[in-house]
Amino acid sequence: MKKEKKTGAPRAPQEQMDVLYVVWVGKIVAFLLTAVVCIIILVSNWNARPLGVSVAGYVLLPAALVLLIANAIRTWALKSFRSKIAFYIVDIFLLLVLTIFSDGELISLLYIAILTQFYLEQQSLMGNIAMCVVSIGLFLITFTVSNAVMRGGTDIASIFSRSFSDLIIIILHFLIINFTLQMYRKNKEITAALKELGETNEKLVKLNAEVREITALEERQRIAKDIHDTAGHSITTVIMQTEAAKLVLDENPEEARRNISAANLQAKHALEELRESVHLLSGSTVQPTLREALLEIVHESTDGTGITVRYEIDDVTLCDAKRRFVCNSLKEGISNGLRHGSATAFWFSFKVEDSRADFLLSDNGTGTEIGSFKEGFGLSGMQKRASALGGDVWFDTEPGEGFEVHITLPLDGKEEAK
Repeated sequence: MKKEKKTGAPRAPQEQMDVLYVVWVGKIVAFLLTAVVCIIILVSNWNARPLGVSVAGYVLLPAALVLLIANAIRTWALKSFRSKIAFYIVDIFLLLVLTIFSDGELISLLYIAILTQFYLEQQSLMGNIAMCVVSIGLFLITFTVSNAVMRGGTDIASIFSRSFSDLIIIILHFLIINFTLQMYRKNKEITAALKELGETNEKLVKLNAEVREITALEERQRIAKDIHDTAGHSITTVIMQTEAAKLVLDENPEEARRNISAANLQAKHALEELRESVHLLSGSTVQPTLREALLEIVHESTDGTGITVRYEIDDVTLCDAKRRFVCNSLKEGISNGLRHGSATAFWFSFKVEDSRADFLLSDNGTGTEIGSFKEGFGLSGMQKRASALGGDVWFDTEPGEGFEVHITLPLDGKEEAK
């Protein structure tokens, strides 16, 4: 947790610190180069006296000192690039003075030193290009004036020949410095982006693990609720049916037999529900198709119970939640028909119509008035579960006409947006 707090603190990233370090070193080298070149220019022009005036003593030395002071202030005292612009203008003026009143030798190195600092601080490539073009133009103009003052001539061919190598150096310097800076900055940006991407990926991996853990916990809680709601209800019903059979065993053996048969079927269903829940909790992924699962319920319901179930089942693929709901609804419907309607035969249909799955379970039981029967735990739970899955449930019954359970469910991906 402490590391995360440090990361969020307002400080410069490591990549920016590296860039600042390179710029700082470059400025020191440029300043030292400026100082060395100024000394060499003063020494080489110390005895020059154009127009009878000592250039080194009255012009070059003050200009060189002011240039060095301005460079020092700009390099170490000022922080923002905007505040340094005025000092760059002073530098250019002093370069003009040094170019005019010297022999022109090594002046290109001064331009390179000043331009290096400008390139390091200026982030815009277009700004660097403009500065380079302006510097070349001023250099050519002042170099021409220098030849007129110091040598007394303005021969264009001679001037171009003497300044050609200086121009090449300034242009090559621009290309090398700016290419290197752009590559260095882009490399740092890519490195920072990759580092951020790696950190984001780590966070996503941790988040994904947390989501899986939460999903697994929610699934276990849902399975536990299913066990409580379905298997628990079924076992309670078995107990009630066996108790009822004991009470009427002597007086009405036929009714006792029906109660025992219904209790037996309910116990089978409860056992199957518990097995399915155990498989889910253990992470088992092997399961029969929905049609096979429904046929297994039908066969369990007919084996040893004396009832008949006719059926027509399409091979439909549904998600686990809908699959469990369909299977549990069939078990609940058959158990209710035996327990409450004394049914002996059932018709079950599970078909696909358009974009929905239709469930119909009809029995030949006693039936009742549609508004007179009370929805118990099983039927009310069936309606709530169908609504949660985007479907619908309704019941149809008449006295002596049996009982029907109708369910419609949207196919996977067809649920209405809620």
